[in-house]
Amino acid sequence: MFSFSKSQKEPQLNKALVEEFVRVSHDKFDMVKELLEEHPTLLNAAHDWGAGDFETGLGAASHVGNKDVVQYFLDKGAQANVFTAALFGKMDILRPMIEFSPSLINAKGPHGFTLLHHAKKGGDEALEVKEYLISLGVKETRIPLY
Repeated sequence: MFSFSKSQKEPQLNKALVEEFVRVSHDKFDMVKELLEEHPTLLNAAHDWGAGDFETGLGAASHVGNKDVVQYFLDKGAQANVFTAALFGKMDILRPMIEFSPSLINAKGPHGFTLLHHAKKGGDEALEVKEYLISLGVKETRIPLY
């Protein structure tokens, strides 16, 4: 098991800062850049909204279809995921993931948004993903978390 000594461990990010970063990641690109420049470790930080609803800046920008912010995060090294692949219509990533783990078709992202929701937000670029998911029987675009 790996552990940090007290001298090696960095302090946790301020919860209010993480929450603000996630909030602005939905639609305030200038503020995203500003905060990330000042606090680079926010890139993969997740805010806990409660009841298992965790959201990163990438997740926030993805579920609203803000591809410019999503691409910015990816260019900075954000941890891409299956929802990111759905948003950008990446069948070459999505199909093998679902074949590997079929239950992913019912995966819930931030606020319960599904892969189908992300594909719909992806527009024409994600049309093939949307049709593929529907062919698998996916109907909901949001699965309530609680």
